[in-house]
Amino acid sequence: MIPTDRALAAITARLQAAGIEAPRREARLILAAALGTNAAGLMARDAVDEALYETLVARRAAREPLAYITGTREFWGLSFAVSQATLIPRPDTETLVEAVLESGLKPGNVLDLGTGTGCLLLAVLHECPGAFGVGVDINPAAAALARRNAQSLNLARRAAFITGSWAAALGGKFDLVLSNPPYIEHADIPALMPEVAAYEPAMALDGGADGLFAYRAIIADLPRILNPDGLAVLELGAGQAISVAALANAAGLSCQLRCDLAGTERAALLKFCK
Repeated sequence: MIPTDRALAAITARLQAAGIEAPRREARLILAAALGTNAAGLMARDAVDEALYETLVARRAAREPLAYITGTREFWGLSFAVSQATLIPRPDTETLVEAVLESGLKPGNVLDLGTGTGCLLLAVLHECPGAFGVGVDINPAAAALARRNAQSLNLARRAAFITGSWAAALGGKFDLVLSNPPYIEHADIPALMPEVAAYEPAMALDGGADGLFAYRAIIADLPRILNPDGLAVLELGAGQAISVAALANAAGLSCQLRCDLAGTERAALLKFCK
């Protein structure tokens, strides 16, 4: 056993040496997770056993994302379980939820393509109590994780999750279609930060040679799956707005853009042209 403050100092030093940003904050989170407590509980501990946290610290020092180590990540004020089958939810994606709410749309049914943890669909369902949602992911493990997240958020009766390739297996139309598709150009993936390039699932990152292959597939299906007065909201990578707008216009859709807090054009709002 060693004093808690000494343990925090030692963990912080290791994380700092590994190039981790905010190492003190992450040291607290890792130690709390190892002890099965929260920040308040951690401060109440006078001493800790090094064996309880050593493995977790070593994983983070190897640049494994903290969310995979703790198993959870917050999105839209809700707690989501995460795994290496899915992308880790990011604050930028909350821009899509904001765009839906500010659009004034009151969807009866919602489709989320490439649902991952289910964070996008479940956040919208949380805010739209009259809606039912379907999440689709090509990875069965991701669909299963999203289903568990729906259960933990008491949304399981209003959400279904299936395995499939975009909307290929779906019939019917939806009032709202959501997607945070893979949009990173294939050649750029090795240069991403280690937490992303080495740990997050490649199929959820790789947008093909130009980063647009998923947008082509999704937008091509919108005339079939989107209600005439419906709305599609797609996340964008930096610099992709013009290309995605051109794809939308070619499919008979108008495109409005919404920026995230950093000023990056992050969400494309697509509707049928009147």
